[in-house]
Amino acid sequence: MKMNSLSDQKMIAHLYRASHAGVKIHLIIRGICCLKVGIEGISDNITVHSIVGRFLEHSRIYIFDFNGQRTTYLASADLMTRNLNRRVELLFPINQSDLEEQANQIYDTMWNDNLKTRVLTPDDTYRRVDRRGLTALDAQAYFAEAASAKVARDQHLEAAAKPTEFQPMLSPENQPNPLNYDDGSDPD
Repeated sequence: MKMNSLSDQKMIAHLYRASHAGVKIHLIIRGICCLKVGIEGISDNITVHSIVGRFLEHSRIYIFDFNGQRTTYLASADLMTRNLNRRVELLFPINQSDLEEQANQIYDTMWNDNLKTRVLTPDDTYRRVDRRGLTALDAQAYFAEAASAKVARDQHLEAAAKPTEFQPMLSPENQPNPLNYDDGSDPD
């Protein structure tokens, strides 16, 4: 799950129950996280990453994988009591396979960030990722570079689609009339 904040007690209790049952839970929570990790038998299957970088992100991605059958949701809500109990929020599945794959790749890229990520520890502090032997990955920089490359590709394709044949300049009397006057005279 990727969200900005996790503070709803009921949702935290559900995550604890899932962890206790053996479910591996990966959370990317940029801000407030009221869940405690590393409690033996309760939250020892939960890992929390926090990424704070140049861009303020608001995406919420919820991925559920049951024996290889993956379902991905996008949402407007963080798992906060005020969002779940006092607001109208939206959670919807991604049913188009290429879009679901794209959302999963975004999540995986963020999960593997090793420059801006901090990992929540049982003493409620955050520590940097041990990058020894890893290729440096700043997810936000990666996404920004990918977006810039896509814009450059699109501009190149657009330029290539424009006609390149020679267009001679016409004398003023042979120019098309931009005002479309039928008799060629200007109105007063």
